[in-house]
Amino acid sequence: MTSSISFLFVRRVLLALGALCFIGSSQAGDTQPDALLSQYQQAAGQKADRLRGQKFFNATAANDLSCASCHGVSPVLAGKHASTGKTIAPLAPMVNLERFSDSAKVEKWFRRNCKDVLNRECTPLEKADVVAYLKDLK
Repeated sequence: MTSSISFLFVRRVLLALGALCFIGSSQAGDTQPDALLSQYQQAAGQKADRLRGQKFFNATAANDLSCASCHGVSPVLAGKHASTGKTIAPLAPMVNLERFSDSAKVEKWFRRNCKDVLNRECTPLEKADVVAYLKDLK
């Protein structure tokens, strides 16, 4: 009798752990660059342009900062934060599969970095252009 109770207990625990893993995986890794690109294009009401995204990425704002100031001129390589010196993993999803895989993180970093560089949030079209540029880098 004890072994059947232990078996049922272990089975329930394993099922609960499996469910927790499934729930957690639906949070992180919930998107891909193409899905984000579609989302931003739809919000912008027009198609993204990767060349416009490259220009935006490298353009220096009034505060002498650009996306490239921290992420590097070549987003396929690691960057370095302009003020802290902290190493930043490559931004291009072809090199870093974790980039653009979590929509909440993408929005958080666009919001934070756009405010730091531009003193405002990026528009959906600017986000679409940057994603289009970065997703095509090899």
